[in-house]
Amino acid sequence: MTARTIHFVKLQGAGNDYVYVDCFAEPTPADPAALAPLIADRHFGVGGDGLVLVMPSSVAAARMRMFNADGSESEMCGNGVRCVAHLVVARGRAPAGPVTIETGRGVLTLEVTRVSARSSRVRVDMGEPMLAAAEIPVAIAETAVAATGGGIIDAVCDALGPPEAWWETAGLDPRMTCVSMGNPHVTFYCRDVGKVPLEVVGPRVETHPLFPRRVNVHFVEVRSPERVRMRTWERGSGITMACGTGASAVCVSGVLTGRTGRQIVAEVPGGALELEWAASGHVFMTGPAVEVFEGTWWES
Repeated sequence: MTARTIHFVKLQGAGNDYVYVDCFAEPTPADPAALAPLIADRHFGVGGDGLVLVMPSSVAAARMRMFNADGSESEMCGNGVRCVAHLVVARGRAPAGPVTIETGRGVLTLEVTRVSARSSRVRVDMGEPMLAAAEIPVAIAETAVAATGGGIIDAVCDALGPPEAWWETAGLDPRMTCVSMGNPHVTFYCRDVGKVPLEVVGPRVETHPLFPRRVNVHFVEVRSPERVRMRTWERGSGITMACGTGASAVCVSGVLTGRTGRQIVAEVPGGALELEWAASGHVFMTGPAVEVFEGTWWES
């Protein structure tokens, strides 16, 4: 069997790293869902949280298709779309400044400010959050959300299972707040996110029947009304250094529950992201997009 080569670029946004294939210059991989687990493997592949295809679009400067490390396709990735916008500008396919990218969430507008030849600071209009249970989706009884007008705000959650010793150690509030930013998110608040056994509880919540399309799981420690610390278990990828749509959902959740203001800095293991839930209803996220290296993958 003849092997063909795929040229790729590794980029990271606050440590959320993906393998990017520029399909303007490269043939689109024949089976990206099968390729993603291979190329994203951190021991036998390039390594990353997944695979992102940067493709031509008839409605924007480029189209983003994003595959998690398990091969499942996701609607959106906030850190990923920042890197796509940087790549489009860095490769000369759009000028710096406002750039549009087509995603599974729709067409998003980003503001790209070049920092160096290999990095940019990018502000993303993430759009309006979706709060209704059916939109997220969450399979929860109507009586559980009646008091919040249909939103899932500090609601009782069965997905965590029965109380465990770490609940007290971490200072966990076992109630959940759910938001969709084009993909589903659940947020839990606690006193110390470092004490949460994320590798155990993350997959348990992600795959619970309460979430028909699985869910991204976030544990959040409020440091002040303007600053939080968060850790994430991403749907299809596991523990990640950052989650842009997740940080956006955390910003919205903080406002809905009265824990934080409309502008926050989210400290993630890979750095920091700036969030604002503006009066327009749109969420804006600002953070880095950095090229790490380029290479060639042999696909048999």
